[in-house]
Amino acid sequence: MTDPLFYVFYSVTHYSLNSSGKTFLLALGFCLYFSFFSFAQSPDSLNQHPPILTLIGDDTLDIDEGDTLIIAVSSIDLDGTIPLLTAENLMDSAAFIDSLNGQGCLVFAPGFEQEGNYEILLIASDGVTADSVTVAITVNDITVFRTSRIAVLVFMLIFSGAVLLYTNWAKKGKTLFVRRIPGIDAVEEAVGRATEMGKPVLFIPGISDIDDIETIAGLAILGRVARITAQYDTPLYVPVRYPMILAAGQEVVEQAYLEVGRHDAYDKDTVRYVAGEQFAFTATVNGMMMRDKPAANIYMGAFFAESLLLAETGNAAGSIQIAGTARPEQLPFFIAACDYTLMGEELYAASSYLSHEPLLLGGLKGQDFVKVILVAVIILGVILMSFDIGGWFKHLFVVP
Repeated sequence: MTDPLFYVFYSVTHYSLNSSGKTFLLALGFCLYFSFFSFAQSPDSLNQHPPILTLIGDDTLDIDEGDTLIIAVSSIDLDGTIPLLTAENLMDSAAFIDSLNGQGCLVFAPGFEQEGNYEILLIASDGVTADSVTVAITVNDITVFRTSRIAVLVFMLIFSGAVLLYTNWAKKGKTLFVRRIPGIDAVEEAVGRATEMGKPVLFIPGISDIDDIETIAGLAILGRVARITAQYDTPLYVPVRYPMILAAGQEVVEQAYLEVGRHDAYDKDTVRYVAGEQFAFTATVNGMMMRDKPAANIYMGAFFAESLLLAETGNAAGSIQIAGTARPEQLPFFIAACDYTLMGEELYAASSYLSHEPLLLGGLKGQDFVKVILVAVIILGVILMSFDIGGWFKHLFVVP
């Protein structure tokens, strides 16, 4: 009881009235004081400001059947409380999620036969006052063909047509130009050097599992390297990190030896499991480099923090090094420490470059053709938008 009004009331009654009057007025004062100030300072009366609910985006939206709509909302309360977010009039296949931090989102994925107009009431409440926003959603009827996605259909037709055309040309024996990749051309040179020196070739197909596309690309290159080492009778070491890579690598190397007629020279321990932990694998491989001094180190696949450790150790061992990865953050380390580096898509193109199989070449050339078209479209769009006459052109590429 530290309120100054209480002390003023007590002083007046104590010094101005007799004992019976004091007792009566003091009792009456206590009742009035606690009734009035308890009501005035109740928790409900502290929330003088209603919460403010803000819709992130438009409050009138269109969506096609089968699509998904996500609407985000944000709320604040000037009194410092976190408003409770709810939604009313939710239809089927709609849900509202309150993140309990003043943020929330409405997710609506209308199915077929749900066309029509809907209104959803979003509410932010602090327990006493509330704010609300109404969202109007129109679900458009979709029959058989979505005319709004014609641009996607045209793109797929162009891409598929280009791949099929180049594949057909390759099958007929037509020469398809593929840019020379120095790192792949240097593989045979590196294996030849190892043969002359009587030292092994070390091949690392990355440190990711078989579900990584970079690992698959690395195994494709491993097949080419294994064929060369089989022809030259050069020892090949392939340390791996995962059991699935062990099985796949052994199959690839054995097939390579079969293709060149050297299956009798195949050693199952060519591909060996080393360690399942990243830096345990790196330490073991670095030890192999320093002990066996391989003449060539080939890194093809997905690499992470161990890239510089491997490349620097191989460089210190005096090996010729060829690396390839699609990880941009690791490319500087390989470029600095290796003799040749395959960057980005060169890793994926290597299998087509080495095998010259029609299906692979057709896919590679088809992708290059589509890239040329996309670059031309981007340049045309920049020019049109720069002169403020490209609204129709931009609309062609808007996919709802």
